[in-house]
Amino acid sequence: MKIKKLLITTMLSTLLVSGANAQTTGPNGEMATPSSTVTVPEAEIAKLKAGNYTAALLWHEQSDFVNAINAGAKDEFERLGIKVVATASAGFDAAKQRSDIETALIKNPSIILALPLDPVTSAAAFKEAVEMGVKLVFLSNVPKDYQHKSDYAAIVTDDLFSMGKQAADVLAQAIGNKGKVGFIYHDADYYVTNQRDNAFKTTIAKDYKEIEIVSQQGISDPARAEDIANAMLLKNPDLNGIYVTWAGPAEGVLAALRANGNKHTKIVTLDLSEPVALDMVRGANVVGIVADEAYELGRVMAATGARSLVGLENPAFITVPAVTVTADNVAEGWQRSLHRDAPKSVLNK
Repeated sequence: MKIKKLLITTMLSTLLVSGANAQTTGPNGEMATPSSTVTVPEAEIAKLKAGNYTAALLWHEQSDFVNAINAGAKDEFERLGIKVVATASAGFDAAKQRSDIETALIKNPSIILALPLDPVTSAAAFKEAVEMGVKLVFLSNVPKDYQHKSDYAAIVTDDLFSMGKQAADVLAQAIGNKGKVGFIYHDADYYVTNQRDNAFKTTIAKDYKEIEIVSQQGISDPARAEDIANAMLLKNPDLNGIYVTWAGPAEGVLAALRANGNKHTKIVTLDLSEPVALDMVRGANVVGIVADEAYELGRVMAATGARSLVGLENPAFITVPAVTVTADNVAEGWQRSLHRDAPKSVLNK
C-alpha cells in the first residue's frame, strides 16, 4: 500500500457528487481526462528520437506499486527514444527528495516524473527544475502555488471515486444487495484514501437502499485493525460485510474473523496484497480487491512529459482506470494493475 505515516496533506482533489453520479476532480475543480486519450502521436516520435531527450524518475518510495509505475514509464520512454538518466527513491523523506532533485538536475534531464511529498517543501525543491525548463509531471500531488502549463505539464492519479464505488458494488453483490456492513476508513487528512472511502459510503447510501452501515471506525495505524474489527464484531456479530480502507489493515480484519471462526462476514478492500488475495481465491471472507492500473500511471506520465517536449498541450488532470479483482479474474487483474504475474501462491490457490 502506498500510504505511509508521512502524509501528503494537500487536498489535491475534491469529491463532486451530483445525484447518483460522482467523479474525481482536480485541485481547482478540473474535470478528469482518461489516461487512454493521452498518447504521443506517431508523427512526433521521430522528433523525440532525434532530440536526445532524457528523463529522471524520482519516486517517493520503493514498493510493487512504484515498481509498476517505473516499468510503465521506462517502457514508454524507451519506445520514444528518451533515455532515463536518473532514478531515486526518497523513502517518504522530503529532505531526501530535495537532495534527489538536486542530484538529478546535475544530469540536466528534459523530464522529471515525481510525487511531491510535501506541498511547501516540494515547491522550493522543484523550483530550480522549473527555472531550468524541465518538464515536470506529478503523481497524485502538486507543490504549493504551482500552475499548470507554466510550472508543470500535468498531474496524474487514480480514478479515486471509481475505486470506492467499485468496492461498494462488489461487496453489495456478494451479500445479495442487502444487510448490515461495517466501514473502516482512514482517519487522516490524505486525499487519496479520503476520496476512496467517501466514494464507498456515498455509493452504498445512494445505490443500495437495503444495505445499512451500522458501524464505522477510523484507523490511522494499520496495526490496530484486528482490535478494531474485534470490537466491531462484538457489537455487531451479524455483520454481513466490512469495507476496509486498504489491504494492510484488511489483513488485520481477516485475522479477527479467523480468530472468531467467522466465515460469513465478507470483506472488500483496496490495493493488491498477496495474503488478502490468497483468502479471496480460496473462497473465504474476501470477495474483492479494487486496484489502480499502476503500470498505466507510469506510461501516461512518460507520454505527458514527451508531449510537452514537442509543444503539445496536456490536460491538467489525468486519471487511470480502476480494476476490480476477484477470484475469477485474479490473474488478469494483477496483470492490468501491476503488469506482472500474480504471486504463485495466489495462482495455485
